[in-house]
Amino acid sequence: MEAWEFEADLFEYNGKGSWHFVTLPADVAFAIRCATESSRSGWGMVAVTAEIASVEFRTSLFPEKASSSYLLPVKAAVRKAARLKAGDSLKVRIALLP
Repeated sequence: MEAWEFEADLFEYNGKGSWHFVTLPADVAFAIRCATESSRSGWGMVAVTAEIASVEFRTSLFPEKASSSYLLPVKAAVRKAARLKAGDSLKVRIALLP
């Protein structure tokens, strides 16, 4: 299983709801695009496991045109368990799901 580790800032989406995301670094996004070229969904989402502050969870990465990268959604339960807030710098580990 392929995995990547990186640091990124948590931000709150300005639209409806209070979604929080991390933008993947360009090199990680490129590696994931290459690794999933033949298995991505129609919308380009990629199923992963993620770990932030010792909290592991399953989710999907969302492609983002503006940054040519992926967004990692960080749901409320994860933010609460890891005591995270928008603006925090996070160490993130993600791995592709089969």
